[in-house]
Amino acid sequence: MATDKEAVVPPSTNDRPQRWRQRLAQTGRGALPFLAGIMAAFGGLFLYDGFGEPPPQPLTMTEVQAGVTEMLAAATPAPARSTEVYDIILPSLVVIRIDDARPLRGGAEQARQIAYRDNARDAAIQTQQQFGVGSGVVVNAEGAILTALHVVERARSIRVIFADGSEAVAAIVAYQPDNNIAVLLPDELPETFAPATLGNPGALRIGDEAYAVGNPLGLAGSISAGVISGLNRTYERFPDEPPLERLIQFDSAVNAGSAGGPLLNRNGEVIGIVVGPVNPTAQETFIGIGFAVRIDAAGGAAGMPDL
Repeated sequence: MATDKEAVVPPSTNDRPQRWRQRLAQTGRGALPFLAGIMAAFGGLFLYDGFGEPPPQPLTMTEVQAGVTEMLAAATPAPARSTEVYDIILPSLVVIRIDDARPLRGGAEQARQIAYRDNARDAAIQTQQQFGVGSGVVVNAEGAILTALHVVERARSIRVIFADGSEAVAAIVAYQPDNNIAVLLPDELPETFAPATLGNPGALRIGDEAYAVGNPLGLAGSISAGVISGLNRTYERFPDEPPLERLIQFDSAVNAGSAGGPLLNRNGEVIGIVVGPVNPTAQETFIGIGFAVRIDAAGGAAGMPDL
């Protein structure tokens, strides 16, 4: 039956690819500005990286010198531990001289030179014949000096030379024969001096660093380094004298003139008072074993409290 409306004809399947191509073309034309913007942004970044940063400025001579100084400082090794220990104890050291014949002249510098001769062995013998040389260390603000008793026990006069070169007459004010320790008190103190810091010998272990500082053979202010090689040693000096007990054994070199000087730990603290080397030949030369009285025992002679 015929109607006034035209019949609807469905689209042909042959037209679909053409419509998809039209849609893609329209989408591509819409995305083109977006893609162009992205490319422009990347291009701008590239141009900024290549041309936007200013060229580096040449270094000035001041900057070069500062850089060289910094590199040299970084390459310079730290000072040896023994150097630090020596700097700590130096203001507390004294040279002890026993000379009944004539007053001392030349101060510390003379003490440093007394063993410098053409023949070192003859010089050492001559030194011991002319006057006794020993070592000591200032241990409190009153200027009390600890030393080995055998250094000063037979002296009729004692003079001490401080680290600054000043000299004073000293007298024995206390002593401990059982520990071979004496305490000296000078009649005059230098303007500047520094009492030594005392350490704890009870904390020592075999193998710990040990530094002996004194005046071996009259060579003032000498230091030798080694280790603690034994603890609680007993040493019989003479048949008619009591033995020294609870000694610290060490292998830092000591010789005649070293007795009375301080034995130090790695912090520069006094842990003992050197009483001398041990040599089975009865010669005053070092063969690798030295003994020191513990500072807690030695300090008792100066009225110092136990550590």
